[in-house]
Amino acid sequence: MKTLAFLILAAPLLGGLTLMVAGRNLPRRTCEAVACLAIWASFAAALSAWLSFPGGREVITLAPWFSAGPVTASLSVLVDPLALIMAVMVTFVSGIIHVHSVWYMRGEEGYVRFFCYMNLFVFSMLTIVLADNLLFLFLGWEGVGFCSFALIGHWYRESFRGLAGQKAFILTRIGDVAFVAAMALLVTNMGTLSISVIDERVITLSANGALVLGLLFLFAATGKSAQLPLLVWLPDAMAGPTPVSALIHAATMVTAGVYLLMRLFPLIAISPDAMLAVACVGGLTAFWGCLAALSQRDIKRILAWSTISQVGYMLLALGAGDVTGSMFHLLCHAFFKSLLFLAAGCVIQVLHEEQDVLHMGGFLRKARPEIFWLLLIGALDLASIPPTAGFFSKGRVLESVLAQPGQVYHALFLLAAAGAVITSFYTFRLVLLAFSGEPAKPFTHHPAVLPTGMARVLWPLAALALVAGAINLPPWVGGGWLERALASVPGVVPAHHVAHGSTAELVDLAAGLLGFGLAWLLYAPSRRPAPAALIAREDGPLSVFRGGLGLDALYRAVFARPYQALATVIWKGVDWGVVDGAAMGSGRVFAWASERVRPLSNGKLTLYLTMLVAGLAVLAAVLAGGK
Repeated sequence: MKTLAFLILAAPLLGGLTLMVAGRNLPRRTCEAVACLAIWASFAAALSAWLSFPGGREVITLAPWFSAGPVTASLSVLVDPLALIMAVMVTFVSGIIHVHSVWYMRGEEGYVRFFCYMNLFVFSMLTIVLADNLLFLFLGWEGVGFCSFALIGHWYRESFRGLAGQKAFILTRIGDVAFVAAMALLVTNMGTLSISVIDERVITLSANGALVLGLLFLFAATGKSAQLPLLVWLPDAMAGPTPVSALIHAATMVTAGVYLLMRLFPLIAISPDAMLAVACVGGLTAFWGCLAALSQRDIKRILAWSTISQVGYMLLALGAGDVTGSMFHLLCHAFFKSLLFLAAGCVIQVLHEEQDVLHMGGFLRKARPEIFWLLLIGALDLASIPPTAGFFSKGRVLESVLAQPGQVYHALFLLAAAGAVITSFYTFRLVLLAFSGEPAKPFTHHPAVLPTGMARVLWPLAALALVAGAINLPPWVGGGWLERALASVPGVVPAHHVAHGSTAELVDLAAGLLGFGLAWLLYAPSRRPAPAALIAREDGPLSVFRGGLGLDALYRAVFARPYQALATVIWKGVDWGVVDGAAMGSGRVFAWASERVRPLSNGKLTLYLTMLVAGLAVLAAVLAGGK
């Protein structure tokens, strides 16, 4: 197991380092092969570890690190069903995205840099997944932050893309401050950063201590997983190449925060208030995200806001005490969201970088029917239409919340159910606008020809998006494999503790169908207004949601602009006015003095001797006076 755990981490790291050191001297095809083989080698190791794992938990020390006072840190991994299932999913989805990227990035410059960071991104995420020591995990945590910055800003010559990468980097760092504070408190209270040891000692924590730690880790997770209040970076992250968006949204960065809370769930579960806070952040973000997606016109931004919303559902399940439900939705979401993003990438390239769904239309479905079917499968999942995986996983989330007592959880259930209706509505709005009727603006180009394999490689994701629900069927029809697989993970409760009959699934089904019906009433080709009227309607009152309900504008007004104003004052008032002014003033004084003295240096030896004698006389007089 130690060898397999080492290979899971080493393969993508070795691939990234090889490209970093020797990539410029290798042919393009060799670079692409190195990057893809590294990820698939990691997948083979993860799958072998999963199939051969006997169960329970195993802590494996790969190498010692350092010891300082009571704290000993090592490069150790925690192998259990939660980590192995996550590792298999991350490497499989990342492998598909890497292969798709070979076609997507064809003809692009900077391919060595792109694949190098893609490999390192996966390595960093796998470090988060497997690490037992929180300090080791934090290295992966920062690694995904840096790689996301580099990949979002991959096309850095366009300034808005570089700024989007900076925005992601800065906002996630705000959450990281809470992570560091939580680690400091853990060292103070428990003397360890080992997750397996923390799980054993959590009963020694006071209620207040558990609450503070739970809130700090929750705030850290909101940064990485783009949840309230730190969600504004994710829509702008669409400035990066579409495979990067798929990787961030499906397999790596935004799931890192949710996974961290799952990994530390025994600590968070001690405090009911911390659990309630997790549920409230998840429920509110789920509703906020789907409202913001409601009127977006950019196909990638619709999907970005839907990710924020769906990750909110994962947190909501965690806050309801259901680790299995959260993991179930995370897995299903990884398959259908990566499918949606990669299919959207095909749409964008076929339409010569057109991303506005109002400017697409029915000819796309006729020109590339395969892309339509792929995107439709992902859409059915996102809208929770049975029997797709998304239907079962979202139903499980609703079920978990419905089973919790208390008015707050009941209110969160209603919010989540309303969010399911809106999610189905905006999802079918996307499908109907992008693949039916006449575009609002005539499309004057011929559809671009894509490499055949670019879409075909997505069919494994489509198949999993359709059937992955079978891994965890609802308890009222017998439960599923995932429930049993995670039974030994600390904090996981049996299914009958969260089950609430079939009510939640019926609500889920009704929400999906209601959303589809509303979308059909407004966007079916036979009911759609003329292009000009359609644009006017889309830019009407509902467009208020397009700016993310004003949160980004609020942050700019309250934080960014005052900071810029203060920086300008310091730059021009202090740096230029005081520091540079003092330096320049001193220079001018010496220049003026040198101008006054310069006539005395005329090259006449008699004058110099006279001045020397005069100076000696003055010095002698001074010395005599001193005595």
